[in-house]
Amino acid sequence: MVLRHARTARRSALVALGALVLAGLPYAAAADASPAEGPAPGAAQTLGADRPSPHLLSALQRDLKLNEEQASERLVNEAEAGTRAGRLRNSLGERYAGAWLRGTTAEDLTVATTDAQDVAAIEAEGATAQVVERSLTALRAAKEKLDAAAGRVSTADTPVWYVDVVKNQVVVQAVDQAAGAAFVEAAGVAGEDVGIRLTPERPRLLQDITGGDAYYINDSARCSVGFSVAQGSQGGFVTAGHCGRAGATTTGYDRTAQGTFQASEFPGRDMAWVATRSQWTPTPDVKAADGQEVQVSGSAQALVGASVCRSGSTTGWHCGVIEQHDASVRYPEGTVNGLTRTTVCAEPGDSGGPYVAGAQAQGVTSGGSGNCTSGGTTFFQPVNPILSQYGLTLVTASAQAAPGEQETGAQAWTAGRVYEAGATVTRDGVTYQCLQAHQAQGAWAPAGTPALWQRV
Repeated sequence: MVLRHARTARRSALVALGALVLAGLPYAAAADASPAEGPAPGAAQTLGADRPSPHLLSALQRDLKLNEEQASERLVNEAEAGTRAGRLRNSLGERYAGAWLRGTTAEDLTVATTDAQDVAAIEAEGATAQVVERSLTALRAAKEKLDAAAGRVSTADTPVWYVDVVKNQVVVQAVDQAAGAAFVEAAGVAGEDVGIRLTPERPRLLQDITGGDAYYINDSARCSVGFSVAQGSQGGFVTAGHCGRAGATTTGYDRTAQGTFQASEFPGRDMAWVATRSQWTPTPDVKAADGQEVQVSGSAQALVGASVCRSGSTTGWHCGVIEQHDASVRYPEGTVNGLTRTTVCAEPGDSGGPYVAGAQAQGVTSGGSGNCTSGGTTFFQPVNPILSQYGLTLVTASAQAAPGEQETGAQAWTAGRVYEAGATVTRDGVTYQCLQAHQAQGAWAPAGTPALWQRV
């Protein structure tokens, strides 16, 4: 007997958008397709944004105050914008200073550069250009100094710091001005225009909970399943590291024996994975509303400003937007780096649960502040670093073998490998550059996915 929830038949997607929605932008597909094969799929088709789950659409409408058409349009725009931002990132190189989305339907893509001579090239891609002082590389270097300082000084009163590409600065969240200034000075970044955001909020771990399916650690604490994964023939799932240490045993939602934590990291990062017994079958499903599921088809990282939805057993299915990537958070238990900050609400009981953007897995719930009555801020541990760190493959709805002979060598494109934006690979003797961070799926070979790869 397969030990999992009874699955309800999936309703067909509400909308199939056949035309590109983002006004004024050329179709992103044709560059790598051969005439005999016809046009390659665009970003929205590759990432599944043109066939969203009705449950995800419903939650987006509720939480972002959209109608059905706006929610569908927003998902397509976000997918297409990610590819264009990737192309510009590769062409701008060290002058690139970040990209973000604005507008009710994410119709406005802004790309920042440190050189005014890049404005015409940015606008040619249908994006709004913004000339700024600091490159993304410089911003990350400043944040790394804060990360290093956090190992030497207390950050109890400066619990969050992050790169804010919209403001073109690193921001320290502090309970008072003195604490923020002291942390900035200790890091040696006082002259690098680091902003201090004053708030009494102190993120906490959302530990005593489940999002997606519930599971129990050592028959006591309760957390949530993130995403199904595999390591070779071994199935399992990823979740938050603070939920359990390596060797801890788990029982499932029905309190039957389930699996064992294989690896866990917290603090530093908030990641873990559990290997499950053979009777537990990994699926690409994420629980949505009313017992229904959303299926993930990959792990392409969404831009700042993109919509994102979270599943949690305490508060259910909730959505918001991504505010910043690469945030560091000082919990009472220690500092966690590399988190993503969102406007999605969460409460205790939602830890470890999955975040999705359209059909793309984004990460697992770490912690936050506020609640789902008055609103709040929640942080998630991105999923791609978990997959890369532990050698895991995300279980997706689109996994299949890619055509063509598998190549060997350090730069050969390899299904299952996590690629960062800007990485270069070879496939069938052709070199490609990555546009969006993702784990390579068997169905996502570079020649057929110009949403993710640019031929160079």
